[in-house]
Amino acid sequence: MKGNLWVLAEQWRGQLSEITFELMALGRELAEQLGVPFEAVLFGHNAKELAGQLGVADKVLYVDHALLKEPSPETYAQALEQLVKAKQPGAVLVPLTNVMMDVAALAPARLGAAFVNWCKGALVSEGKLQASAVLYGGKIEALVRVEAEPAVLGILPGVRPAEKGRKEKAVPVEEAGVTLETPRVRLNKYVEPEAGDVDITQQEVLVSVGRGIQTQNNIELAQELAEALGGAVSGSRPVIDQGWLPQSRQVGKSGASVKPKLYLALGISGAPEHVEGMKNAALIVAINTDPHAPIFNVAHYGAAMDMFDLLPRLTEEIKKRQVSRVT
Repeated sequence: MKGNLWVLAEQWRGQLSEITFELMALGRELAEQLGVPFEAVLFGHNAKELAGQLGVADKVLYVDHALLKEPSPETYAQALEQLVKAKQPGAVLVPLTNVMMDVAALAPARLGAAFVNWCKGALVSEGKLQASAVLYGGKIEALVRVEAEPAVLGILPGVRPAEKGRKEKAVPVEEAGVTLETPRVRLNKYVEPEAGDVDITQQEVLVSVGRGIQTQNNIELAQELAEALGGAVSGSRPVIDQGWLPQSRQVGKSGASVKPKLYLALGISGAPEHVEGMKNAALIVAINTDPHAPIFNVAHYGAAMDMFDLLPRLTEEIKKRQVSRVT
């Protein structure tokens, strides 16, 4: 690869997201193996000070514009298109989150550039960049050799530990200008979580329910178990879409990424979108009637059985042991 390697930083509400640092760690590795400069791209408005958190990069390209204050797919894609045409990088790594995934698709479409999406990893082989991409809901994994430049890679969360991409230091900042059109869709407001709701990203124990819970009334069984374990209830997207749990309880790519000490997956099939948000839990225990459910591929322990047979007994046994400890 001849051009520089870029990472597009995700910032919103004046903060850099965790996945930005995950991609910074990956980008640093790839750039060193390719022997090319590594640069971070930061969009925002009055956000230049955030460049100091991107010290893993050799340089930060900063674009300041009022329309870039909050991430918007249309404006970010416009800005990235102009920057890529002006600077000619070899590849751009874009985080795949509900904030940025549309940017990852729009930018290469505007550029007519090579695009590899849903990448769970990337590596260098024989001096060439290769991406490991998941297809058809994770049923197929393809290793794609990236030949064209520039190329855009949409990178899933969890590709590297965020800690490896954190480095606060003075880094050269190059400011660049862009001309942006007023977007057709603009951010109106942020909808805050319900007052008093738990922050699932801070819980040490999560009892997470999926489609297999069947009805909203059955969530009470999960709640009883969570209380016995001193944890909280979370859920996969189908449960949240049904309105059975608030949005703030959603685990997965379009929800929250969690790292509890214990993650109990009840009736969750294990779609890649969900796994990306919980695979870094210290201990994963899955219960599903389907012994071939993908969730068992990431679980440390599993039970292929009906959760409704197990949950009452499990909750009762945990409560008994807690009482015996007290006495």
